[in-house]
Amino acid sequence: MWKYLGKRLLQMFITLLMFQAATYFLMDAQPGDIADLLTLNPDIPPAERARLRADLGLDRPPLERFLKYVGNFYRGDMGVSFSFFPRPVIDIIKERLPRTLVLFLTASIISFWAGYVTGKVLAWKRGGFVEYSSTLVGVVLYTVFTPWFALMMIWLFAVYLNWLPPGKFLDPLLWLDAPEGVHANDLFIRMIWSAIIASFFMIVGMVLSVRLPSRLRTVGRWASFIIPVVGLVLYWQLAVSGLTVFAWDILQHLILPVLTVTLIAYGGTMLLMRTSMLETLREDYILTARAKGMPEKVVRDKHAARNALLPVWTGLVFSIGSSLSGGIITETIFSWPGLGLTLLNAAQLEDIPLAMGALTVTGLMTLISHLVADVGYAFLDPRIRYN
Repeated sequence: MWKYLGKRLLQMFITLLMFQAATYFLMDAQPGDIADLLTLNPDIPPAERARLRADLGLDRPPLERFLKYVGNFYRGDMGVSFSFFPRPVIDIIKERLPRTLVLFLTASIISFWAGYVTGKVLAWKRGGFVEYSSTLVGVVLYTVFTPWFALMMIWLFAVYLNWLPPGKFLDPLLWLDAPEGVHANDLFIRMIWSAIIASFFMIVGMVLSVRLPSRLRTVGRWASFIIPVVGLVLYWQLAVSGLTVFAWDILQHLILPVLTVTLIAYGGTMLLMRTSMLETLREDYILTARAKGMPEKVVRDKHAARNALLPVWTGLVFSIGSSLSGGIITETIFSWPGLGLTLLNAAQLEDIPLAMGALTVTGLMTLISHLVADVGYAFLDPRIRYN
């Protein structure tokens, strides 16, 4: 396994370097540059425009600029953004990346769990009205036009019902009363860490509840869910009570885009799990397990569902890796200031350092997701071994 990981890491490095080269030269080949956008006034003399291009390093040959960029990148320096000058690109990515990851990681995990459970049950009890109607709903969600569906969600929950805000990251009017020194991004990071800690204790409780006697197992599962949630609520109500209203404001703005992405992703996950489960149920080892007299739940969960999970696992990991670039549409519609919207604005403004930074992070996440998917196969299917 370690030899395989070493080979894959070397391949990932070479692939990332080739991706950076292709991306950089393609963006550099487009007509115009940031100096043209910053000097739209016709009264600005050409000498001043040339001086600006020299200050930004745009007067150097493309190959020289690329080699300098790559050298700085692998030393941890992504350059300075043209559109946010003089703010470093790495600071902008640190601010925007958590917002995108929380949005799409939350939606991916929820849709994966819901799609896995419902797809498994529908395939096991196939042939009824519930299966046909659920499959129809899944097909509609999977094939729906994302911009239209997002706008309909905004109309329903934000305009018609007025339950949720229509978009953006926070309410500017509310944050005018925020205590001095409280920044939205710092509070958002605190929300992430508190949710991670609560999720950790929840997972540990679920794992430990499996070892309990059967009569206490259900109680243990409910306790492993309720106790972390209560602890999370008490933390925000007591420990940081002055910031609760601002954390709730960010959470409200997050619900609608997460719900939209979850519903769209759920349709594909449920259909994929159902199809994979139906194919797995035809295998000989399923017939053998039933012939041995194993309980139906064991046959379904331990033998059929585990092997049917492989393509669903692949879709989950790849969706997380590609969410950084695939979220441009969602983040634009909801005005969610994540990495996808930042990449779109950087491309429109010809901000090459910022666009390169966002695209490089996207490429790196995609490569990591492929590696995680391959390693996960070995744990899900004992027949797979890497040398």
